[in-house]
Amino acid sequence: MPYFLIIISYLIGSIPFGLLLGRLAGTDVRQHGSGNIGATNVSRLLGKKLGALTLACDLFKGLLPMLIIARLLEGQPRAEILTLLAGMAAFLGHCWPVYLKFKGGKGVATALGIFLYLAPLNTLGAVIIFIVVVRLSGFVSLGSMAAAMSMPLVTWFTGYNAEVVSIAGTIALLIVIKHHDNISRLLKGEEKSWKKSANGKKD
Repeated sequence: MPYFLIIISYLIGSIPFGLLLGRLAGTDVRQHGSGNIGATNVSRLLGKKLGALTLACDLFKGLLPMLIIARLLEGQPRAEILTLLAGMAAFLGHCWPVYLKFKGGKGVATALGIFLYLAPLNTLGAVIIFIVVVRLSGFVSLGSMAAAMSMPLVTWFTGYNAEVVSIAGTIALLIVIKHHDNISRLLKGEEKSWKKSANGKKD
């Protein structure tokens, strides 16, 4: 039963909300912009409202399975580790969804939902890091990676157990790996900047 719930968590994480919302708006987000199904690309292509809705849906893909499984398994010996595995399964589902031949998003919003469950105050700190880095650099990708990489360090520093730190570290590493194209563009000076977009300049 518990491991079946983890499989369900993966399937929930695999739901491509950005793609579905884009199609409702008449656009296949995979064919435009960065080609990513996440909130950033949806926001660029279809506006901030649909981008925010995509962010919320992807966030809850990580948060809700953990809340549900923690409730269902409350008091059981393996409840904590199975809850962590459920969050990890949802994250992997978003990044490598079975419904899209394992070609998914970068996992930032889903990771945010997982981190909100694990360490809410630390996650607030990571969000502040994201905002500051994006504000200073103009690059959402750089802010996303900086925020993700801060989580294993901060959870370790604030005394969370090894399982939580390990999950946070694994997610952070996978987010960086999923941003390999962005890293390449950043090094070449070709990454799209929100500052330029906001000023009406061509990216």
